[in-house]
This record gives sequence, C-alpha cells and structure tokens, in this order.
Amino acid sequence: MSKPIIAATLALACLTTTGCISSVKAYHGYAPDEVSPSNIEPGLDTRSSVLAQLGSPSTESVFDDNTWMYITTIQERFAFFRPKISTRTVTAIRFSDEDVVDEVLKYNQDDGQVINYASRETPTRGRELGLWEQIFGTVGQVALPATDERTPGNPTGRR
Repeated sequence: MSKPIIAATLALACLTTTGCISSVKAYHGYAPDEVSPSNIEPGLDTRSSVLAQLGSPSTESVFDDNTWMYITTIQERFAFFRPKISTRTVTAIRFSDEDVVDEVLKYNQDDGQVINYASRETPTRGRELGLWEQIFGTVGQVALPATDERTPGNPTGRR
C-alpha cells in the first residue's frame, strides 16, 4: 500500500472513533435561569416570591403541602453505553404556615439511598413447558370440532 492511502485510512479511522469517545450530556428537570434555588433566603422570601423567582417546582411533597422540590439531573452517555447520572441536585424549600420560607435544604446524589424492592414473584397456574414440549407438544393431538347443545350431531350449530 502507498503512504497516502495508509494516511487517509488512519485519518478516517480517527474521525469515526472520535464520535464514540466524546460524551453527550442530557439535562433533565429544573434548569435555573437567573436565580438559583440556593439564593432563596429563609425568613425573607415567601411562597409567591419563590414562585416568581424560580417558577413552578419540579414536585411538591406528598406528605406535606408546604415543601417544594426543585430537581436537576445531568446524565452523560459515552457511545452506545447506558447513560450515567453525573450530577443530581435536589433543593427542598419548606414553607411555614404563614407562607414564609422556613428552610432551604440541598441534597446531591451522595445523599440518596438505594431502595430495595421486594423481589418476590406471584406464582401462576399451570406448569412451565420446556423447549421440546413447546415445539412437539401438539403433535398427535387432534382437535375435535365444537358441537352445539341444541344439535349435538351438527358441529356447526346450523340447522
């Protein structure tokens, strides 16, 4: 092979693999514009001022209507691999009964906990068939036509 062909092949190989090496970032959830949730000050801001500065929360607490949460997640994906969470922040803002900010709590992905779900399975009726039973299970079985109760000798049920 000549040197220009080898150089062109190497250049083409480098260009095609650079797309696989670079990561793609995806942003999910709350994206702060001008004011960050960390700029909210307890005792000074109210529910309406938080709504005006930050907008609607990502979610509200299920058990307490006085807690708003702003959740931001950044995922990175390399080539064809599954995306991994590189950054996750949760800002919980608690309000008093007078709608004044009581406290601002900040959590990141290190503060999260893995929840183990019950891995029990509900049993089903019947038995499990093996591969050969599924393939050859109906060999030799003859399906009988259904009969009508009014005309037992006539399988179609027509008179």
